[in-house]
Amino acid sequence: MNDRLAQLRFLERVQTADLERTRRWIADEERREGERQQGQQLRPPEPDWLIEHGLNRDSPPVYVHVGGCWNAGKRSRGINRSAALRALADGVASCTHCRPDSQLGYLD
Repeated sequence: MNDRLAQLRFLERVQTADLERTRRWIADEERREGERQQGQQLRPPEPDWLIEHGLNRDSPPVYVHVGGCWNAGKRSRGINRSAALRALADGVASCTHCRPDSQLGYLD
């Protein structure tokens, strides 16, 4: 076999390996995208209202938020409308960014 043909055969092997690797990357990315979409579909719905608790488990609630408020802390949990109204009536502060008191129609 001449040198030119040997070089072309080598190039073919390299390109075949590259193509197989690229196809594996595509398959991996498609699998990850499918898992991401499935995770979004199975995610529970966002609560309408949140209550944010203080730094320790015995501290009283600090703020009431609208569900999805960007300012809600990690210590927040979902509550229903009546619990949000009750918390506001009990003196829990309303978030100054999402204004749950306005959306709930709560007047001091």
